[in-house]
Amino acid sequence: MTITALALAACGADAPGVEGGDGGTTTLTAAVAYETDNYHPSSTASALAMGSNWHVMEGLFELDMTTGEPYAALAADEELTEISDTEYEVTLRDGARFSDGEEVTAADIVASFEKSADPDNIYGPMLSFIDEVTEVDETTVSITLEHPFSLIKERLALVKIVSADASDEELTSQPVGTGPWAYESISQSSVDFVPNEHYNGPRPVQAEAMEWEVILDDTARTTALQEGTVQVAEAVPADMRDVVTGAGAEVESVQGFNLPFLMFNTTKEPFDDPRVRQAVHYAVNVDQLIDNAMSGTAQAATSFLPEDHPHYNEAANVYDHDPERAQELLDEAGVDDLSLTLVTTDHGWITALAPQIQNDLREVGINVSIQEEASASLYANYTDVEDPTYDVALAPGDPSVFGSDPDLLLNWWYGNNIWTQQRSFWSESESFEEFHGLLDEAVRTEGDEQQQLWNEAFDLISEEVPIYPLFHREMLTGYRPDAIGGFEPIGTTGLTLLNSEATDSE
Repeated sequence: MTITALALAACGADAPGVEGGDGGTTTLTAAVAYETDNYHPSSTASALAMGSNWHVMEGLFELDMTTGEPYAALAADEELTEISDTEYEVTLRDGARFSDGEEVTAADIVASFEKSADPDNIYGPMLSFIDEVTEVDETTVSITLEHPFSLIKERLALVKIVSADASDEELTSQPVGTGPWAYESISQSSVDFVPNEHYNGPRPVQAEAMEWEVILDDTARTTALQEGTVQVAEAVPADMRDVVTGAGAEVESVQGFNLPFLMFNTTKEPFDDPRVRQAVHYAVNVDQLIDNAMSGTAQAATSFLPEDHPHYNEAANVYDHDPERAQELLDEAGVDDLSLTLVTTDHGWITALAPQIQNDLREVGINVSIQEEASASLYANYTDVEDPTYDVALAPGDPSVFGSDPDLLLNWWYGNNIWTQQRSFWSESESFEEFHGLLDEAVRTEGDEQQQLWNEAFDLISEEVPIYPLFHREMLTGYRPDAIGGFEPIGTTGLTLLNSEATDSE
């Protein structure tokens, strides 16, 4: 990949935007750590596309990625109009237009919901509480729910509104939205944005252009930040933090949900016994993993959620390093001379964890072979096949790019979907039904009652551990405070520069 230097060059004199302090034009620049070919706002799960679409696309509501709180975007009001506990109406922001100048209509909203809520779509299960979305008039829609759902605004943020006439090809390659920015061009090496001149929403741009350079290599990406060719760089390696700050940049660490998980084939003996799955977790010295492989930038899992999450509650089972307890559980399950293959993805930080996990398990009598695969290959060849025979998988995940409510996060791995049907097979267990009874009841209520139900779900999943985190990562983001103002790092993959302004116009 050719790494192109990012110039903080002036745009045309007639372009809309903000002037720099010296009378020049301003450009926001960033180095991003991921690539993708799919920007389709109704189907992408890419870290790059999710992040860039936050700037270009809008839902009726959006999530502030720094706080997790929903706010009205295309919706005219901060609150939905409640017709009943299963029916709401939402009116469009007055004068809302796509960046090509076309007016946004209720028909566009209905079409966008049909795309996103398709059961075969990746977003479908997260929107299954919606029965239908219909037009009331040209600027108002009615949203009818399958059942009362207390997290409706948070979840509506998943659905980005696109033109009913937009083709899937257009949406995949370069979608047109109603957000403050519009895509100017997208390539494998860069994503370039210009202001949406028709935007009249709550977060107007504060620069004349924005340029994101795709730099996958950690060293090259952080070098761009050190040399000042970019103002922001995501995913700064922990071991390069001092070098970056020594060059005048800041590196902020934000606790996130991003995690490595162990996933078991629960239909295969002896991993069909929760005691064996628990034993594996007790055997792993997670604190040592964090110190040695993560340079201390992570938090050992004491529940499914990280401790700074507003709905965190310590789980009934906390897997501190306890080899004796691991051995007791194996003995109780009647398991000895166990050998397993640990299949891992080829993400650098994941492969760095595997050797210590192998050694930790050997200490309790479990012989481990490591099989490293590309992420797509792991799922295509080991789990998403007719008769999976794998033992245990180690892989990363972070659905918090879609939202941070516990129901969404729990349902990502434990919903009635491919994870439980084809990968862990946990959907075949009795506990699965009990678990979903708790979740279904929780979304119908609020406050302390809702929290208690989620706490019971956290306890249950900590007992079953078909898929369970080892730790939650901190996200390290670097930026140059002398060149960008209003920037706030976030705790998930991707960047948000919605409130940022370039203060350096060299």
